[in-house]
Amino acid sequence: MKEKVVLAYSGGLDTTAIIPWLKETFDYEVVCCCIDCGQGSELDGLEERAKLSGASKLYIENIIDEFCDDYIVPCVQANAIYENKYLLGTSMARPGIAKKLVEIARKEGAVAICHGATGKGNDQIRFELGITALAPDIKIIAPWRMTDVWTMQSREDEIDYCKAHGIDLPFDMASSYSRDRNLWHISHEGLELEDPSKEPNYEHLLVLSVPPEKAPDEGEYVTMTFEKGVPKTLNGKAMKVSEIITQLNELGGKHGIGIIDIVENRVVGMKSRGVYETPGGTILMEAHQQLEELVLDRATYEVKKEMGNKLSQIVYEGKWFTPLREAVQAFIESTQEYVTGEVKFKLYKGNITKAGTTSPYSLYSESLASFTTGDLYDHHDADGFINLFGLPLKVRAMKMMEVKNNQK
Repeated sequence: MKEKVVLAYSGGLDTTAIIPWLKETFDYEVVCCCIDCGQGSELDGLEERAKLSGASKLYIENIIDEFCDDYIVPCVQANAIYENKYLLGTSMARPGIAKKLVEIARKEGAVAICHGATGKGNDQIRFELGITALAPDIKIIAPWRMTDVWTMQSREDEIDYCKAHGIDLPFDMASSYSRDRNLWHISHEGLELEDPSKEPNYEHLLVLSVPPEKAPDEGEYVTMTFEKGVPKTLNGKAMKVSEIITQLNELGGKHGIGIIDIVENRVVGMKSRGVYETPGGTILMEAHQQLEELVLDRATYEVKKEMGNKLSQIVYEGKWFTPLREAVQAFIESTQEYVTGEVKFKLYKGNITKAGTTSPYSLYSESLASFTTGDLYDHHDADGFINLFGLPLKVRAMKMMEVKNNQK
């Protein structure tokens, strides 16, 4: 009986080419496993393609709700954004995928798990750290790093290899962006994006959205509610988080929300350029932020920003299954106890504009914030506060004057 390998299968060019390669190189029985994180129509025809490519079996595992509840929500609560722009769409999905790959490998009695991530990217790290943390005994195969036996060096090579093995693919040279899609976002790399001096070909590139200039000329109001930092309703209708994100994707895409062009610092040390579409995620992040502005006190908000940045780094680097992530997430969750309320905003040509936020736990006091004197605030109290708050500045200035005078 042949040994089995579980292949993380997307149906794309890389993983399709890997199926016959694994059989020829190692004589493995290849069990494909596609993890459905909300790829939509990309899963159509997957089973037929996997079988025609030589796989003995294909699992399609739906983890959409788990992805939303266990990975997206904690990152939204933390406002975890990598390098001020990237909303971690690919990064957040990888630990859930790794977890499911290990489950299928155990079920099938596989000796190895294979992934199609390149040797220059972040995903190889995310997949392998996740798999290692959950199943240190399972071998990991990364073809793109095995240059002695993996001779393909480009997407063109892979297309030729597949054709030589009688595998017909719905790809061609002109449209072969490297993409990753799930419910949260879609990323685009390759082609003209490899040159940062070139403008993205948005007409050819965008999948979820329209450019802001092609969005409707009329804005659209949206209302959301949260309970303890978790989204609960959209425009008055109670929904699961996955349903809310799905609806927000439609609304955001329609109005050109959440399109970013970023040159980011990869974990492996190089910079890479990509375009990300995150229409619903951008709206959800902004709505949650608007509510937190009302509810969190200054000191907690400051530390939470630091922890949010830390979580974004942890997730980006593939360190989800670590004590540090658990500790940071525990802190973030403690800050969400009173992040409950309603957020209203307007979507218009790529912009999200506040239209009113309310919470029973709001720390905003109109009587304190207004220019009229209220019972809780005496303007004269500011004299002593400023004197004490600025005392270090005053002492230093006096000392510098003293030194300067002594030098005359």
